Amino acid sequence: MSVRGRDLLSGRAAVAGIGATEFSKDSGRSELRLAVEAVRAALDDAGLAPGDVDGLVTFTMDTSPEITVAQACGMGELSFFSRVHYGGGAACATVQQAALAVATGVAEVVVCYRAFNERSGRRFGAGVQHREPSAEGAALGWALPFGLLTPASWVAMAAQRYLHRYGLTPEAFGHVAVAGRRYAATNPAAHFHGRPLTLADHAASRWIVEPLRLLDCCQETDGGQALVVTSVERARDLPHPPAVVAAAAQGAGRGQEQMTSFYRDDLGGLPEAGVVARRLWRTSGLRPGDVDVGILYDHFTPFVLMQLEEFGFCGRGEAPDFVAGEHLPLNTHGGQLGEAYLHGMNGIAEGVRQVRGTSVNQVPGASRVLVTAGTGVPTSGLVLTGDG
Repeated sequence: MSVRGRDLLSGRAAVAGIGATEFSKDSGRSELRLAVEAVRAALDDAGLAPGDVDGLVTFTMDTSPEITVAQACGMGELSFFSRVHYGGGAACATVQQAALAVATGVAEVVVCYRAFNERSGRRFGAGVQHREPSAEGAALGWALPFGLLTPASWVAMAAQRYLHRYGLTPEAFGHVAVAGRRYAATNPAAHFHGRPLTLADHAASRWIVEPLRLLDCCQETDGGQALVVTSVERARDLPHPPAVVAAAAQGAGRGQEQMTSFYRDDLGGLPEAGVVARRLWRTSGLRPGDVDVGILYDHFTPFVLMQLEEFGFCGRGEAPDFVAGEHLPLNTHGGQLGEAYLHGMNGIAEGVRQVRGTSVNQVPGASRVLVTAGTGVPTSGLVLTGDG
């Protein structure tokens, strides 16, 4: 376990612009077009031009290369470009890499983006159809022959262990689904705008893989999201209040695999989230009780509960009651369960809106926001704060 002290990134960079396409089930355009639309929207929001950008960061899974996005957006020379692996676990790490580039002078304005047709094109929920031989695929080879072919089936293993350990039933997951949809219902950008749900609705939804029901699983979405990162000093001169990167971290646990870490000591937890949590609290100087809003990656409801416990908001097995008691505003945009599944990038945008004070579900006085990325894989996280 790392015993390193506070890192030097805190307060050196800020998110100064956010932009997105509409979130849909059939975009009708290419993933490159979605990426360009989102990037241009984020630059407009930041009051910057394409020529101001000298860095780009995206996911390894993205089909729109940095140089192609730069060309299509009308950008000039790039001094920094990077990609982060592990699917949704990369979300907050894109901002971390952008902030590192800004803080070290490698780049001045870095745009992070993610765009895909995840509903009308490739659907992650369809599971593994074909995979080229690789070292990463070796771990999957122990699970696929037994029918564990989809993300839901991989998560169900951990979810079942969690319920067994704490004497809970699948209804424990319903509180997360209800909370997300409550916020989505008042968010015009959300797919489930105007459609809240109840615990009874959750319990009546069909099984996907026991103990997961349909309403425990996130959506499949077409769309794009982009974020503009620059120095705090420069951000102060731009149209919106800076969302300062108070801390950023990546984390992989001991014995980590991609969604199939079934042989670790603790199947009912998320050690990778614990690694991120320790780094974020150490660097930001904050503790769980200081957080005003939690934007927690909600591809599956059980992993929201485990994240709350790993980050220290409550004790082991206590997260269902914590969510039911509404002790922390969670996923005020509706999350990936209610707004859209953009691999967590739309969650970062909501964190920025909360700090700015412009969310459609604004938490009064919010100035400290925790944002997390995909779990079950090597992951990442951010603490965003106001300036001052």
